Amino acid sequence: MIFFSRAVRAAVLAFLVVPLAVVLTAPQAAAEGGPAARARRLLDQLKVARPLPIRGYSHRRFMPRWAHHKGTCDARETVLARDGRRVRRNAACHPVKGVWYSPYDGKWLRSERQVDVDHVVPLAYAWRSGASRWSQARRRAFANDLVRPELITVSHSANLAKGGQGPQSWRPRRRAHWCRYATSWIVVKHHYRLFVTRKEKVALLNMLRTCR
Repeated sequence: MIFFSRAVRAAVLAFLVVPLAVVLTAPQAAAEGGPAARARRLLDQLKVARPLPIRGYSHRRFMPRWAHHKGTCDARETVLARDGRRVRRNAACHPVKGVWYSPYDGKWLRSERQVDVDHVVPLAYAWRSGASRWSQARRRAFANDLVRPELITVSHSANLAKGGQGPQSWRPRRRAHWCRYATSWIVVKHHYRLFVTRKEKVALLNMLRTCR
């Protein structure tokens, strides 16, 4: 039997324990700087308030909702081309063929008639979160934003089910999309300085817990 001195045993234990600690804490350190952590920081910067009245709202307050960006292509057509696969467009830029994936419900769609371009933060919801106080130009920019994650291709049925609801009353059917949905919602609201309600904030924090 081989005997080690107390000093040698301490050195061996230190060698074994320290790498294990590093392995255990590395994911935690990575999570602290991940998208969920950033989203929480942005969410904490948003004002919490009661929703404003819906009075005065209509889609016309955000017109043109599908503004043209490049030549004859409007914002909706641009998003469908961006999000689809093997998309073919006619001379007027309208998609006539393609395949689209709806992250809300996991459906693959092969007809443009089956898809919608969803405003992640619905126009009506934005109106009650502070957009009612904006200029027409700012509302138009919001409705046609191709930079922030505000516009996304989804199935018509999912878009219809969502309507103008917030995360406290509606969430994507696919739990795997909750993290992306919550972070997108927060990024959009933070950029446009829209406030959140207390229930909305709780719902967003709950969805951020699914981030990996």
